[in-house]
Amino acid sequence: MKFSLLHPRDQIVTLIERIYGYGMTTTSGGNLSVLDDNGDLWITPAGIDKGSLTPDDIVCVKPDHSAVGRHPPSSEYPFHRTIYERRPDIRAIAHAHPPALVSFSIVGELPNPRIIPQAYHVCGPVGFAPYALPGSWELGENIAATFAQGFNVILLENHGVVTGGADLLEAFQRLETLDFCARTLLQASGLGPVQPLSDAQIELFYRRDNRWPEFTPQSASSRERELRQQMVQMVHRAYDHRLMTSTEGTMSARVDAESFLITPYGVDRKYLGVEELVLVKAGRREQNKLPSRSVLLHQLIYRDHPEVGCIISAQSPNVLAYSVAARQFDTKTIPESYILLRNIPIIPYEQLYTAPETVSAALSKDTTVLLVQNDVVLTTGANVLQAFDRLEVADFSAKALVSSLRIGELKPIGEAAVKDLEAKFLS
Repeated sequence: MKFSLLHPRDQIVTLIERIYGYGMTTTSGGNLSVLDDNGDLWITPAGIDKGSLTPDDIVCVKPDHSAVGRHPPSSEYPFHRTIYERRPDIRAIAHAHPPALVSFSIVGELPNPRIIPQAYHVCGPVGFAPYALPGSWELGENIAATFAQGFNVILLENHGVVTGGADLLEAFQRLETLDFCARTLLQASGLGPVQPLSDAQIELFYRRDNRWPEFTPQSASSRERELRQQMVQMVHRAYDHRLMTSTEGTMSARVDAESFLITPYGVDRKYLGVEELVLVKAGRREQNKLPSRSVLLHQLIYRDHPEVGCIISAQSPNVLAYSVAARQFDTKTIPESYILLRNIPIIPYEQLYTAPETVSAALSKDTTVLLVQNDVVLTTGANVLQAFDRLEVADFSAKALVSSLRIGELKPIGEAAVKDLEAKFLS
């Protein structure tokens, strides 16, 4: 789907469905808008169920503030109009009330996107707008004044969040990514102090080279076609289960001894299609396609580990809580966790960018999952399903572990029980 070619009313309906569907706003809360090239402002209506909006419900507000449509525009129209006036580069706005971000807003603390380089790349620094009456021009002035300082993501005191972008998809991605950061930070809060990334560390993110030499593939084998279908299905599932975001998360699968498929760079995981996956062969990329920035690491892993058939790099907030707090992830909690995950080493952040061969060397037949500090959880498997299963089990286990801290002291499986598991399932 070419999102940019959708009519503004269809863009708004498509993304409000995602925002509402993922619990980032309520039936009555949140609003989206798009500023058209002719000066028309398309915006969600006031008082209409966000869970059942149709394109016909979207309101067009003319430059003279007159509204065209069967409903009045959102009560927050004033701040949308004011932001567009102060920031001509912003052409779309998203406002919602994700619970994790509301938690930060009501204590007056900004969620720090510097915990993950990709998150900071999407969001940039976060601004703060002081409280004013919802729907008032005063609130619009407060928010627009903060946008005027150069922020694209703004937390509203005791309210929610507003994001802007060159288009509505970019505004949504900033909203979704900041919510991911907030959820990760809340999960990490019980594990220990969070260490944000320095400017030098974030700079490493931009040094990855994915513009490899190109080649033109011949006809696709039946195995390649099957893998494309499997990968797309699992990426969509990972997104729906909040194990990836629209901008974060990579999957690859081995096709043969010298080639593998990998997810592309810059394509929304929600809408990923089989034709967008990138075939990589002998150090070259499929013509006119840009692979994930992780392509070199994936190539090294396939080279070093013939038993690996699939690799997933993901950003589950539950697992990443251990990553950003640099806390050991104890898998000796329930049998399934230890059987599928074994021990999970924590890899220093810099190694992912400066020494990917070291990351590959940390994997083995007994070490199939890695946690990279302030970046990703990396799972491997003999096939797509096994690698995805390990990702899901890691997410479930981490969520249970973090939640257990609120109940009492963790009581892991004893060493004797671990040896029994190894003897029955891992020998």
